Amino acid sequence: MAKLKLKYSCALLLTMDLLGGKWKLRILWHIINGDNSFSKLQKAIPDITHKMLITQLRELQESKLLLKNIISKKPLRIEYMISEEYKDLEQILNELCDFTKSYAIKNSIDV
Repeated sequence: MAKLKLKYSCALLLTMDLLGGKWKLRILWHIINGDNSFSKLQKAIPDITHKMLITQLRELQESKLLLKNIISKKPLRIEYMISEEYKDLEQILNELCDFTKSYAIKNSIDV
């Protein structure tokens, strides 16, 4: 993860440091839509490697956007969720997805 700075010249630069890259938005979207365990995320995003998924989940936790909840120790069962403090991210991601679908239709892109 890009180390978060204490000052940015533009809010979008902070957005890129928090959510940029190939995987984070996809991971967050899947968690919001019910794929909230590691195994569910692996199935939902088959092109991400095991190591990369671990890394991205860890970075999202470090930025405090994501919480890790241990449900049981044996067998180990963990669920991820958007931090209550940043629940508005769910609406933003859904709106971004709606925009993208609309854009795709207008530009004859199959999504």
